Amino acid sequence: MNQFDSIFDRIQKESNMNQNDVYNMANSVSGANLQDEATVRQLIHDVSKMAGVPVSKEKEDQLVRAITNNDIPLDFNSLSQLFRG
Repeated sequence: MNQFDSIFDRIQKESNMNQNDVYNMANSVSGANLQDEATVRQLIHDVSKMAGVPVSKEKEDQLVRAITNNDIPLDFNSLSQLFRG
């Protein structure tokens, strides 16, 4: 099992997203202007819907600030904590 398979397995265990969902999400983010608040909010809504995980307004605001300020942790555990809050 390679590193990416391990990441996909973990994502599938912690959400309702399968590998194709993750690829589609990654494609939608690729090239997106992550400095634009409206774009980031739309991505958060899309991911929330795809994963079947509701995101509160407070959590959405926190995610938008972190993403638009380029203040996103790079390790999976920190990312998980950020999204779980």
